[in-house]
Amino acid sequence: MFASFFRSREWALWAWPGALIIILGTWYQVQVDVAINEWFGSFYDMVQKALGEPGEVTQAEFFGELLSFFKIAGIYVIVAVFLGFFIKHWVFRWRTAMNDFYTRNWDKLHKIEGASQRVQEDTKRFAAIMEGLGTALLDSVMTLIAFLPILWGLSKNITELPFFGQVDHALVYVAIIFALFGTVVLAAVGVKLPGLEFNNQVVEAAYRKELVYAEDRPERLTPPTVGEFFGNVRKNYFRLFFHYMYFDVAKFSYLQAGVLVPYVALAPTIVAAGITLGVMQQIVRAFSRVESSLQFLVRSWPTIVELISIYKRLQSFELAIRDQSMPHWEAPQK
Repeated sequence: MFASFFRSREWALWAWPGALIIILGTWYQVQVDVAINEWFGSFYDMVQKALGEPGEVTQAEFFGELLSFFKIAGIYVIVAVFLGFFIKHWVFRWRTAMNDFYTRNWDKLHKIEGASQRVQEDTKRFAAIMEGLGTALLDSVMTLIAFLPILWGLSKNITELPFFGQVDHALVYVAIIFALFGTVVLAAVGVKLPGLEFNNQVVEAAYRKELVYAEDRPERLTPPTVGEFFGNVRKNYFRLFFHYMYFDVAKFSYLQAGVLVPYVALAPTIVAAGITLGVMQQIVRAFSRVESSLQFLVRSWPTIVELISIYKRLQSFELAIRDQSMPHWEAPQK
């Protein structure tokens, strides 16, 4: 899954230089986002000034501030479009490297359950997930590096929290504690999901294989054979739906509660008129960015579960190629 691309001379010009381009492009996007955060501060301060007394801000000044946003946002759009285009090509080259590696070793792989589906479908899904999940992880790390010092600086004047009183740089600690709390809780709630997702792939592959056999032998589709295989699919899906239901209850409750967290933390400062509207917007936006970055696992858990399932299936290929024993959950077909 990794060595075929990152340790291959054939793909050396794509693998590492491409990864560097993605890292630099993502970092530039984050820096543009930082500039937008600074713009929010000056813009809302101007709005507060304009609403406070008629004539304090002219229309030319107001539209000039809006124009500065379009300049910053325009750069962001251009970079995001070209970076997204490059990432798609880069990830497809990764999938190509995996595909070529597996097909070259087909003589060792074809006896594994659902081998053709793994080469075609699982490598495609692996590439798609790595495109989305990998980009999101990189963006979260870069955003955290960029916005955590900003939130630290902005929160130097926020020294009082409700119920806790005096706490220096309080907002940073609130963001970290709340994000870690959500990550631990949802990881515990969703602990069964990776195994269920893997089982789902197993029963789907078995059902698909039976349908392929039935193309030459239609009698295999008659009950009880087809009913048994599809019954396993139905049973596993219903279990998966149930476990995702209570996971989603915990996830969405946590995320909705998180919307109010910065305002609750800022309550004593807002009531005391300790900051301007612009500074409050900067703080809330920076808090949101830091919190969202720290909540990467929370927001991506279903995707991570799917990736774990695919990894387990492709790991069988890796072991078969190296002539090692298969994992306990499956064995080659005789």
